Amino acid sequence: MDGGFGRMQDLAGLALRITGRGGGVSTGRGLRALFVGVVFGTLAVLPAGCGLGGQEQITLGYLDWDENVANSNLIRVLLEDELDYENVELKRAEQVPEVFRGVAEGETDVFMDAWMPNHRQYVDEFGSRVEVYRKPWYVGRTVFGVAVPHYMEGIETIGDLKSSEPGMITGIEPGAVLMEKISQNAVPQYDLDFSVVEASTPAMLLELQKAYAQQEPFVFIAWSPHWMNLEYDFRYLEDPKNALGTADDPQTLHAVAREGFAEDDPVAHALISAMRLDSTQVGSLEVAINEAVDEGREVEAGVRDWLKESANRSAVQPWVEAARQAEEG
Repeated sequence: MDGGFGRMQDLAGLALRITGRGGGVSTGRGLRALFVGVVFGTLAVLPAGCGLGGQEQITLGYLDWDENVANSNLIRVLLEDELDYENVELKRAEQVPEVFRGVAEGETDVFMDAWMPNHRQYVDEFGSRVEVYRKPWYVGRTVFGVAVPHYMEGIETIGDLKSSEPGMITGIEPGAVLMEKISQNAVPQYDLDFSVVEASTPAMLLELQKAYAQQEPFVFIAWSPHWMNLEYDFRYLEDPKNALGTADDPQTLHAVAREGFAEDDPVAHALISAMRLDSTQVGSLEVAINEAVDEGREVEAGVRDWLKESANRSAVQPWVEAARQAEEG
């Protein structure tokens, strides 16, 4: 991928909340939406399958995580292009608790990217109002942790950061379990004189790009599946004191739906239930989306480019067939 951050160059400001060891907090300017066409205002959300004039309708909540942007838009395109849905909306949430609350309260129908067990606390909070899809959509081993670029020599563990720059760990959205574990456990246990910076994922990735361009010290939150693992040479740091507990353990990635969604919209439910992607497929889909947006096209155009590849079309065809069978049944 050539400069996978082109789609973020127009972002206004950097949304940061910096929590130092002394507990001080400051708030910066917010980020604009990652892509055009997302519903931000008040939206009268009808039950799935009961849209205006009998048109099929579904609302997907999402976060600015690249794999979540990718899988949500893939489902959107398949519903529209293959299953004749005319009202597939995407509604962006700022934080993890917000996206789960939207599902529980029926403002959205589905959130496609629950990392389990890290997000179990939100599922438990809302009880039966949030239903977790039994089988994960991602096929493979996830990685989630603190990372540094390859050029930061001698930094192999979180404890090694004590003698390094830049004195802060750049993370992702508030509400991510790993962020809480880093600030509350890792920083004090390893006696790090570090601040933990909360940012949107696009903001973190933009800072990552800048650091690599200048070969500057940079400590950040990384995970797989994500295209950053293909674009950059970096390493995940070991945690010998287990300060992060289970927060950086391998996860399974699931869709979650509002209560009753499967009965209200069996077609979309079947499509989502059948979805399976591996790390190569997720990465290539993210790259296709980035390239489309870099060229001034819509996110959905990148998804459709990806679907033109015969291997990708073959991969999604069983999902579509499962949805059509549900429609016939």
